Amino acid sequence: MALLPDSATQADGSAVVRVLSYNIRSMRDDTDALARIITACAPDLVLLQEAPRFFRWRKKLARLAAASGQVVLTGGATAAGPAILCSLRATVERTEDVLLPLTPGLHRRGFATAVVRFGGARLGVLSCHLSLQGDERHDQGGLLLDHLAGLGVEHAVAGGDLNEGPGGRTFRRLAGTLQDCRATAPWGGEFTSPATGPHQRIDAVFATKGIEVLGCGVPLDQPGVREADLRAATDHLPVLAALRIPA
Repeated sequence: MALLPDSATQADGSAVVRVLSYNIRSMRDDTDALARIITACAPDLVLLQEAPRFFRWRKKLARLAAASGQVVLTGGATAAGPAILCSLRATVERTEDVLLPLTPGLHRRGFATAVVRFGGARLGVLSCHLSLQGDERHDQGGLLLDHLAGLGVEHAVAGGDLNEGPGGRTFRRLAGTLQDCRATAPWGGEFTSPATGPHQRIDAVFATKGIEVLGCGVPLDQPGVREADLRAATDHLPVLAALRIPA
């Protein structure tokens, strides 16, 4: 399997950006394995779900970022779980954590969002973890599209744990407006859950239409990503995408 392109800034101001989306189950598993996987994927942006939300959550998230060559951009408890890490390559314009309407009896959900620059390329970013309940999840899909459009940038990427596969109506709703990066340019593995014996694709990266998707999938054959680490790090597999963002 060919490797995804490395991060790069082009002479015309466009940029190749590597985006990793990963449900890390509140860092309750092998955090050393988790850091090794993130480091091996060499991402510019890491869209986390189930980031630590309780006791000393900021310190835990900062420790993971430092161990994997990243910095904390936004999110965590303030977004009810989603978070964004970034490499020092990113220039940050602004961040916003969004709490979604609460349905009684269900978990609070939110979005971690940011606007960043790589060279002359400006990019909106959103990390999400959608509801287990179908109607609420569908409503959250609509809110995701609204918030992405509300970032006020031409090019944007969203990633997360959708809690449903490509046949689900929320997944289809997102893919009707955005590019499902895995479907656009398949690379690596397909299924993301569970980490041991994966059989469903419920984690995804989406991009607006003007972005060129160079490849997207589970980084099974990425140098430095070991199968034992993938099983030990958390209960989901990560999704890695390489995207060319116009200037």
